[in-house]
Amino acid sequence: MNERRRTPSRPPGSRPPRRKPNPRPVDVDPARQAALDTLRAVRERDAYANLVLPGLLAQRRITGRDAGLATELAYGACRAQGLLDAVVAECSNRPLSEVDPKLLDALRLGVYQLLRTRIPAHAAVASTVDIVRSEAGSKLAGFANAVLRRAGELDEQQWIDRIAPDPATDPVGHLAMRHAHPKWIARAFADALGSEGDDLAAALAADDARPAVHLTARPGEITADELAAITGGDPAPYSPYGVHLDAGAGDPGDLEPVQEGFASVQDEGSQLVSLALTRVELDGPDQRWLDLCAGPGGKAGLLGALVTLDGGRLDAVEQAPHRADLVRRVTEGLSVSVHVADGRDPGLEPGYDRVLVDAPCTGLGALRRRPEARWRRRPSDVGDLTKLQRELLLSAVGLTRPGGVVAYVVCSPHLAETEGVVSDVLRRTGATQLDARPHFPGVPDLGDGPGVQLWPHRHGTDAMFCALLKVA
Repeated sequence: MNERRRTPSRPPGSRPPRRKPNPRPVDVDPARQAALDTLRAVRERDAYANLVLPGLLAQRRITGRDAGLATELAYGACRAQGLLDAVVAECSNRPLSEVDPKLLDALRLGVYQLLRTRIPAHAAVASTVDIVRSEAGSKLAGFANAVLRRAGELDEQQWIDRIAPDPATDPVGHLAMRHAHPKWIARAFADALGSEGDDLAAALAADDARPAVHLTARPGEITADELAAITGGDPAPYSPYGVHLDAGAGDPGDLEPVQEGFASVQDEGSQLVSLALTRVELDGPDQRWLDLCAGPGGKAGLLGALVTLDGGRLDAVEQAPHRADLVRRVTEGLSVSVHVADGRDPGLEPGYDRVLVDAPCTGLGALRRRPEARWRRRPSDVGDLTKLQRELLLSAVGLTRPGGVVAYVVCSPHLAETEGVVSDVLRRTGATQLDARPHFPGVPDLGDGPGVQLWPHRHGTDAMFCALLKVA
């Protein structure tokens, strides 16, 4: 019987080939991954960080200290993006435009940890490099490691000294870099404050800090003292319906009074400008009130509760149907009628006693609550918005009875959106501007009037503007 001859699989005397070891699995920190995914959603989908992150935390069951870390990293990196990019550019051997966007998101997260947290440098670098390695491989991980190690050689103040404009020749540019604001926004703040020095620095610093949560107690349902006792907060210093909670108090939407409709989340500045409208003394009837730009409903809820207690009625106008639904939800059980219409021509019968125009604006006054907004807005946005604001205010004056009052409100200190719009409408209509300051009782540092500009560094509120107009 012929024996089958075997063909050798390798030459005699050779060694078997070595097997490539399986790459070690990278242990990625879930809190940092959630923060990074939030940065990417903001960049890729134009999403809002404060809407994306809570969903990710809930979906991934990230709670407690890990949730707090994810929140600090995501919101902080969004706020500081311009500063972080400047540091990355200094530490990279390639222009930012040539850095993969996903890698740049991770570098921002890592540099933020190095400059603005107490996380040890080795942990900030290692955790970021691990994320890059898990997603993009060792080559980009090595690049990230090199950039972050260079970034960690200096602290934030040393980086500011190195990359910020000279404060002697460009004080606004220097403060903009120091406090992570686009220069055009810092310039708008400086113009409104009349300061390029300490007052501007304080305003930008307050705008760069994580704000406290403010609640409104619904009039007729619960007092501010009761709400503070239930939530563990403190009564607000100026609004009789306000309560302040610590910035790390968790999701205020989970609080029982908020879920039951006895309270809502609302900045104290928004409460104050709404209350100012109600405090102007009127001759004649005072039963028909109007909120001309009501969505998502915070001010309509407060005004609706007050006018309901007095036996009157509030009409609330909102152009977007989904935002009108939010207004209906907030004002349920109150004497409020919601109309889906354009405030410039809402089709309502004129003759209102009090009208609120909370006009769409750049939102420069609430940047601390919308961490990515400062890098999303552009100077070119202002022109279109002031045109809309002017048209809405003209509509409001036309809907108000002689002797009635209009409150023009924007969450912005930009002079074009505040004094510019008001002066133009006064010239066109013959309405007169009232001194708004007496209608903010107990609130200090309100300036020369007649309009009121609130500030985070002076009042602990968003930078809300309010002008009160009496219709002829």
